[in-house]
Amino acid sequence: MADDSGLSIDGPETLRGALVVLVFGCALAGYGVYDYVQQDDAVRDAVEVDATITDVGVETRSTTGSSDVEYQPTVRYSYEYEGESYAGTDLFAASIPPSYDTESAAEEVVAGYETGETVTAYVPPDDPNDAFVRTERSNSPLLAAGIGGILALLGGASAAKRVTTRSRA
Repeated sequence: MADDSGLSIDGPETLRGALVVLVFGCALAGYGVYDYVQQDDAVRDAVEVDATITDVGVETRSTTGSSDVEYQPTVRYSYEYEGESYAGTDLFAASIPPSYDTESAAEEVVAGYETGETVTAYVPPDDPNDAFVRTERSNSPLLAAGIGGILALLGGASAAKRVTTRSRA
């Protein structure tokens, strides 16, 4: 009985899929490394300013495709830099913020902040909109880089297997 679906296990569709995983993995790994380096530069070069906390909380979000919930600590603050007023929401310098598995863990991160309190914010001179209030480095970019690296290896191995199988046929 012939399969008229147009798909085959060793066909071009699976090679394309492997290449997509390879490219996506490389992009994710690259972005993770870039974000970690950017975070390090921002912490090192930042200028300290006074900021006023305007809101503190913990937001919940569901992870894609599962019933798991992640908790994101949030702090909103206002500050001035070189005569201009700004509002910030970043706790850390990384673009990929850490998330927490329990609400209590996220609450611990923001436990030291109270609405109306004055805290130190750190402003990157080249981008004063990207202030942050914690100088600890987030490991989330490294996690993204690791996941991307694994995906790139899997996609590359799968693509190599498909090409080798096709060249023998």
